[in-house]
Amino acid sequence: MSSNKSVPETPSSSLQNTSPDYVGLVRFLIEPFLESPERLSIHCERSNAGERVWIRLAFEGADKGRVFGRGGRNIQAIRAVIQAVALAAGQSAHLDIYDSSGGTSHRESSSGSQSSERRPPSTRPSPPKPAPKFRTE
Repeated sequence: MSSNKSVPETPSSSLQNTSPDYVGLVRFLIEPFLESPERLSIHCERSNAGERVWIRLAFEGADKGRVFGRGGRNIQAIRAVIQAVALAAGQSAHLDIYDSSGGTSHRESSSGSQSSERRPPSTRPSPPKPAPKFRTE
């Protein structure tokens, strides 16, 4: 395996003191899905202690399907990357997604909790079970 000599090695303790560039990371992860990346708006807010980070982003509503992906796979992967980076820095990150028109928010928490809509239980009864068969000798 080859090693990259151009990247200086840093002790892990110095990584704890620096905060990741969440805006750059989110821009890198989201822009490939957008038809008009110049319309992407990202705002990052850190708490006083620096332990919690809120990332708010907005983009065109037409790009929503590509960003979220089938079954939310894309946004789950993006959330997992943000969560891993935040965890490595000793932080928790929360991702809020808005329409560029200032509309609805789709709260995606990168600290592990997911807000998902649940379907109501089915009201259709299950089919009857077949009667047991007995052997006669």
